[in-house]
Amino acid sequence: MSKQKKIAVFGGGSWATAIVKMLSENLETIGWYMRNEQAIDHIKENDHNPNYLRAADIFASQLDLSSDINYIAENYDVLIFVIPSAFLTSELKKLETSLDHKIIVSAIKGIVPETGLIIGEHFNKEYNIPLENIAVITGPCHAEEVAMERLSYLTVACQDEEKARFIGNSLESWYIKTKLSDDIIGTEYAAMLKNIYAVAAGIAHGLGYGDNFQAVLMSNAIREMKRFIKKTHKMKRNINNSAYLGDLLVTGYSLFSRNRQFGNMVGKGYTVKSAQMEMSMIAEGYYATKSAFKIKEENGASTPIIETVYNILYDSKSAKKEFKKLTDKLD
Repeated sequence: MSKQKKIAVFGGGSWATAIVKMLSENLETIGWYMRNEQAIDHIKENDHNPNYLRAADIFASQLDLSSDINYIAENYDVLIFVIPSAFLTSELKKLETSLDHKIIVSAIKGIVPETGLIIGEHFNKEYNIPLENIAVITGPCHAEEVAMERLSYLTVACQDEEKARFIGNSLESWYIKTKLSDDIIGTEYAAMLKNIYAVAAGIAHGLGYGDNFQAVLMSNAIREMKRFIKKTHKMKRNINNSAYLGDLLVTGYSLFSRNRQFGNMVGKGYTVKSAQMEMSMIAEGYYATKSAFKIKEENGASTPIIETVYNILYDSKSAKKEFKKLTDKLD
């Protein structure tokens, strides 16, 4: 790239904190927008986020922290959005600064409820950001393991390889390996869908299904993901790569997965609302399920797992009965 671009992170949660930690391995200064001014003051005094990933060392001397979204957007070139999808629209409404000529990076792994679009498509269609200026960061990678500096892998997808390489190099360290992709649409749909399948895995666990069924569920999920993405964005891709299958597996099986935790509570008998209230973090799979169901209705993809999760979360159908019907559709 012609000049060194300045990078900023938008969001104050665990994944945002993990990305800041990764960037701090390589950058002298990182812009960081978060709404919570008390959290900002705490980070400045104590070098860690008081609400998320407290074990992660983040040094205030490297951070340009602000609760003013326009200040950060105006003064930085690469804007990494890690705001939960349910709140993205309300946060973007605060923007008075132009996003022209900015590189927009989605690390949200969700879908915008108001438009039904994945994040990259939302910025492209609603803010006229060219696709070559949009990138996606996907896993398999849990924030908690980044905090512990356990070896993790990321995929950075962008149509412009030079921009993807710059972002990847900014995140890479001895405990983070990155690879590049040009499939910005497919990888982001995969990142959204794997949260739905993790909710399904959690519901199954809560209902008492064992490891044998979980293996069959995940095997069917990756094939369902392939059908869904092929219908929405047809291009040559290997669905078994880590950005697709790897991210699905870690989200479906890991105890760190908030979507699996959410599903587990629903499977154990919690109402959707009570499960959401019990959790301190957003389960993106809940919002993604409604949008994915609508998309599959439009494109005709065969998605029995998504349908099952939708019936439970949005039609208040019995998880036990819906999963019993699902077991006859899997192979």
